[in-house]
Amino acid sequence: MKAVLEGLLFIVGDEGLTKDQMLEILEISEEDLDKILNELENDYNQNERGITIKKFGEEYKLTTKSEYKDYYAKLAEISSLKTLSQSALETLAIIAYNEPITRLQIDELRGVNSSQMIRNLLSRDLIKEVGRADTVGRPRLYSVTDAFLDYFGLSSLDELPKLEEVEDNNEEIELYNSKYKEDIEEL
Repeated sequence: MKAVLEGLLFIVGDEGLTKDQMLEILEISEEDLDKILNELENDYNQNERGITIKKFGEEYKLTTKSEYKDYYAKLAEISSLKTLSQSALETLAIIAYNEPITRLQIDELRGVNSSQMIRNLLSRDLIKEVGRADTVGRPRLYSVTDAFLDYFGLSSLDELPKLEEVEDNNEEIELYNSKYKEDIEEL
């Protein structure tokens, strides 16, 4: 039953399980459940394991051990650069083709508010603030970074497809389904 409980906790992930849920699923006594939980906790604490069981409120969850947090942070940094959403790619394309550009100009081109997307791209170091516009309110201007070029395997923005070529062909091109999707999948 210990292995079954471990598997159940793994499956539910961040949702966790309450004792009542465990009792219902395992169909065992509360005394047996407490014994299994203690054994699992001891197994994780005695062995050189990267996970442990913790109780948050009424729910038990499998969690990573805090002593390895530096490694988990490195993984989070690497993972955050592997995938970009359709919105992120769209925003990056707008910035790359129109830099320097303000958030309001990006919003107008996308048709939606881009504040959160800009924050995400800034945190991933794919765009940067390059100054202020000489218009009312002096909004921030954004441009792509060298990390953007590295990410897409470009030596300069001159390597981006020319917009005139796209317009001449009267083809609608989705950046996500273009060569850049292939580049992302290779990462």
